[in-house]
Parts: sequence; C-alpha cells; structure tokens
Amino acid sequence: MGPGVRRSWNEQNGVTVKGSSYFNPDPDAETLYKAMKGIGTDEQAIIDVLTRRNNAQRQQIAKSFKNQYGKDLTETLKSELSGKFERLIIALMYPPYKFEAKELHDAMKGLGTKEGVIIEILASRTKAQLQEIMKAYEEEYGSNLEEDIKSDTSGYLERILVCLLQGSRDDVSGYVDPGLAVQDAQVRLLSVFEEYQKIANKSIEDSIRSETHGSLEEAMLTVVKCTKNIHSYFAERLYYSMKGAGTRDGTLIRNIVSRSEIDLNLIKCEFKKLYGQTLSSMIMVSGELIQWEALGITEFRPRHLDTSWSVNCQNELSISLQ
Repeated sequence: MGPGVRRSWNEQNGVTVKGSSYFNPDPDAETLYKAMKGIGTDEQAIIDVLTRRNNAQRQQIAKSFKNQYGKDLTETLKSELSGKFERLIIALMYPPYKFEAKELHDAMKGLGTKEGVIIEILASRTKAQLQEIMKAYEEEYGSNLEEDIKSDTSGYLERILVCLLQGSRDDVSGYVDPGLAVQDAQVRLLSVFEEYQKIANKSIEDSIRSETHGSLEEAMLTVVKCTKNIHSYFAERLYYSMKGAGTRDGTLIRNIVSRSEIDLNLIKCEFKKLYGQTLSSMIMVSGELIQWEALGITEFRPRHLDTSWSVNCQNELSISLQ
C-alpha cells in the first residue's frame, strides 16, 4: 500500500459523520418543518436529522426546506433554538469553508482580537483548505482576509500569519498529489526539528518557549505541533477547552464540527492516549443533562431549550477507542 493510499484510508477511517446512504432531502425538510411548527420545538427530531447527515446533505435539506416552505432553514433554526444548542446546530448548517471564514471574521470583529482562533485555523489547515477559506471570506464579507489580519495583528505574529496565508497562494505547475505533498513537507520539517535538537541540545519547542511569549509563542508552537502530529494538536485544543473553570464552547464546537468529516475519530484516539479518558467522558458541563447522538462523540438529547448543557457519556459511537 503506497503512502497516498494509506493516507486516504486513514482519513476515511477518521470520519465520524458520513451521511446517509439512502438520502432524500424532501422528507428530512418536512421532518424539520414539523419539528418547529406550532408551540414548542422537537429538538430531538432536529438532532436526528442534522447529525445523521453530512454537510453536503444538510445543504440539500436547506434548499428543499426553502422550496417547500419558502423559509430559510438556518434562520428558522435560529428563531426556534437558543443558547449553546443553537450555536452547535447553526455551526452544523454552515458549509465548511464558510464556517471557518465566519470564525475568522468573528475573531477579528469588535474590540479585541481572538488571536488564538486565527492561529488555530491558519496553522492547521492545508494549502487547499486555506485557499477555499480565503475565497469564502471574501464572498461573505467583501473583504480580503490577509488585509484584515494585517490590520488586526502586528509585529512577528502578523508576519507569521501572513506567511501562512501567502503559502496558500503558491502556484504549483503540473499535477501534485496533495497527500504526498503534505507528507513530503512534514518529513522535511521534522528533519529540520531533529537536526536543530542535535545542534542546540534542546527541542525546537523549548527554544520557542524560552525566546518568545504570548501569541507569537502560541503561533510558533502551533506550527510545530501541527507538523509533528495534527491529531494530537486538536486533542490538546479540545482538552484545554474543557479543563479548568468554565468551558470555552467556541473552541469545543468549532473543532468538533470542523473535524467531524475529516479526522475526528483519529483525534479521539489521540485524546484517549494523551489524557487517559475518552473525549466523550470529558464533555461535561454543568447544567441540564443532554444526550446528543452527534458527530460520533456520544449521545446528546436536549430536554428543553436551555443555555446550559452537559453530556451523558455512557455510549461511545463510531470506532471504539478501547
């Protein structure tokens, strides 16, 4: 089995949301309409439809909903749901690159810049993914992503982020297998890191920590972590989004939703390996008990509309992490 084939198999093995094999958007749209018609909302019906369909199928459901009932599905969901449950369901409805463009836009709008969100997305996405995100950003907000980042960041951090974006625009003549190209780049960087450790007698990460701080340190470490093991990086992001007082819901939702059709099962494996517990067992937040059969994490079921949520972690879906 060649490296390209192996990579393709691994990525398919990592997908937790694969969609329905026998898919018809019209009955799904009708189910959602009935779930939100009249007094009260059948949240479980919404979950049963949207979390068992992949993103492309959700877009078809939205079109069918509009054709049948003359309403925008996402806006209807917003009007019927609330709190963190609403935030999760709306994230599922965004086309992937538009969702990431929105996350970047939200990170830069208003007072203060959420540099961690920008670093996470730009350092962890492939060249092809960044190109699509930049295109979606301009289409949605009529603005250039690179220029907006330049106006919201400064110094070496700005230079690193701009370099990551500019790398996404490099033209390559002829056909290049993207999987092999990524692997080749990773091998080269890993060799550089190993050689550095031999010369400096300390790891590249230790050098970054001793010489930098703040967002610049985070950006440089993220590039290294994503090069060495991107699944471990996302496992760490998810872990620290839940560790300590309060939960950083944006980080939790963004990473689960954005990786669910890419490599979430592989991230779950790394999570168990690194932290000695399943990802589902840690998705616990104070408040109403929720079961959500979503994205191959565990089972969530909202009992009523509430801004608080927690998780019943009895069942692990998809690939076993034992």
